[in-house]
Amino acid sequence: MTEHVAGLLLAAGSSRRLGQPKQLLPYKGRTLLDATLDVARAAPFDQRLVTVGGAADEVVHQVNFDGFKVVDSLHFTDGCSSSIVSALSSLAADTQGVVMLLGDQPGITVSAIESLIAAATAGGGPAPLAVCRYTDGIGHPFWFGRQVFSDLAELHGDKAVWKLLESGLYPVTEVPIDATIPLDVDTWDDYESLLAHDQVQTP
Repeated sequence: MTEHVAGLLLAAGSSRRLGQPKQLLPYKGRTLLDATLDVARAAPFDQRLVTVGGAADEVVHQVNFDGFKVVDSLHFTDGCSSSIVSALSSLAADTQGVVMLLGDQPGITVSAIESLIAAATAGGGPAPLAVCRYTDGIGHPFWFGRQVFSDLAELHGDKAVWKLLESGLYPVTEVPIDATIPLDVDTWDDYESLLAHDQVQTP
């Protein structure tokens, strides 16, 4: 791979709906965030960043961030876009694209990340935008090419990334993934659904 690709894992949420730091929820003998970090470690990234904000002190002391640059998202309560903006200045100068992952979505696979990168870097240069097209809809991870970094720097609010994807300003490459959208955790019901799903998937 000739392109310099960064992985950005967003883990700065304040877990308002859950009532406690979801990053630290027990998951497969460790924490939920540890599990998603392991996925990013196994992916072909040249640089790995993770944003923290909500319960940052607890998270930093309990989670293994080896191999990651930890970015403090000072305005994390303004939504995930603030975390993206906070991380942009930490990207290597030659970064051609960023793959965005969610810290509460441990079911994302390395193969999905690899397929996304391959599609986004095929041809004459990095695509501006690329997303995973699962069997039940669009989901993370997302790809942002260098040509949209200035747009990312202007994002505001929690759904700003989706607004950029749907703006029509850039073509969006859809990468087919033969699976359903990985579960994420915003509420206790989500957490219980994730644990139940994993029990079903485990032989």
